[in-house]
Amino acid sequence: MSDYAASNHSPLAQETGKDEMSDCWDDETRSLDYEEDDTAQEDDYIPTDEADTESEHEEQDEAVLEDMRKLQDEAILRGKFRLINRVGEVYKAQDLTWNEGAFQADLLDPSKTLRGMKKQYVALKKIYVISSPARILNELEILHDLRGHPAVCHIKAAFRLDDQVIAVLPYFPHTDFRLMFRTFLVEDMRHYFKSLLEGLAFVHKLGVIHRDIKPTNFLYNPKLRRGVLVDFGLAEIMDSIRYSKQAPVGYPRNDTRPSRRANRAGTRGFRAPEVLFKCTSQTTKLDVWSVGVILLTFLARRFPFFHSMDDADALIEIASIFGKNKMQLTAAEHGLVFDTTIPTILPKGHSLERIIRWSSSVVELTGRELQAVNLLEKILEPSAIMRWSAEGALYHDFFNNPQGADLPWGGEDPENLEHHSAQGDDNDDTACDAGDEVKLI
Repeated sequence: MSDYAASNHSPLAQETGKDEMSDCWDDETRSLDYEEDDTAQEDDYIPTDEADTESEHEEQDEAVLEDMRKLQDEAILRGKFRLINRVGEVYKAQDLTWNEGAFQADLLDPSKTLRGMKKQYVALKKIYVISSPARILNELEILHDLRGHPAVCHIKAAFRLDDQVIAVLPYFPHTDFRLMFRTFLVEDMRHYFKSLLEGLAFVHKLGVIHRDIKPTNFLYNPKLRRGVLVDFGLAEIMDSIRYSKQAPVGYPRNDTRPSRRANRAGTRGFRAPEVLFKCTSQTTKLDVWSVGVILLTFLARRFPFFHSMDDADALIEIASIFGKNKMQLTAAEHGLVFDTTIPTILPKGHSLERIIRWSSSVVELTGRELQAVNLLEKILEPSAIMRWSAEGALYHDFFNNPQGADLPWGGEDPENLEHHSAQGDDNDDTACDAGDEVKLI
């Protein structure tokens, strides 16, 4: 766990607790307004196709080792996978069948060099069947359909084991977000968000809403300058309903009709205003808001930036930045009324540039940082109508006409970070990676 400290609230929201790193990733942070239980969806897994080094002596709790031994002895896994590590319900494993096809192919052509010494790793994600089978099938089908893009995780295989479903996913070595958000320069952010938005644009083009974009669901490797979007447990196919350019007519404030029911899935601090307002016509734009929150985290050097405990507080946090007027217009888009008497929430709010300077204690932003702030203003927009799409954001000058030349990896030499590149030497398979950040955050 990182020793980094972060405020529990945005800079302008009222402080109600201690300023220390939140453990919200360990708690149940995804809120659903449905009756079914979605606690089967887990955040912790590490995908990619590329081989990596492994530790033959990774330290594990005895209970974890016993669990791994029992799972590995199951007939469906025996001889196919060798379990190496476990965090939560996700296992790092060596794919023992990886070389079989290569060996057979090389026998037909002896001139080719055998790949017998190269190891392949996968992530085994255990999904307990405690929510509806339809939701588990939905996640597996989406993972199967999202093939063909290097920044999006796909599924290799899936099988039943008693009352569980085990998904076999690619393994991707990455660095803990908490080691990046304080040290990344703007050039590093450019590569990070280009990879994230490219993957998200691909997902959205297929009509899928991810619904849970956050740092732990985008596994980024600074040395490779690319990442992989993971965890589609809350994803859904986008409905045919779209936002109308004309705002609907509002209704009385003291309405006696039953409250709205809409999908409120997502992680606390990353949910878009339309999700908090329980809008029934949500689109892929809600994922773009979450990307904006991550960019704000990088620029403000504060994680988590938003940390409200419920939907009402979350709206107040957003209003403390964007102002009462803009929140009222955003609510009107969904046929709602937003009202508050909190005196610190100004009618016009504050500019994002000012928020970033306050949060990061920077007196003046550089031209590169101002360019990033301009992108932030397009994607961290309360109005879903005015907010840019993931594909549109990729055309911003931040990516296509950057100010200044890119610099080497920000903060410190990447060789000093405890992570391994997926493009390591073929002979380093026996190296120890006990300090690797790919230990499933």
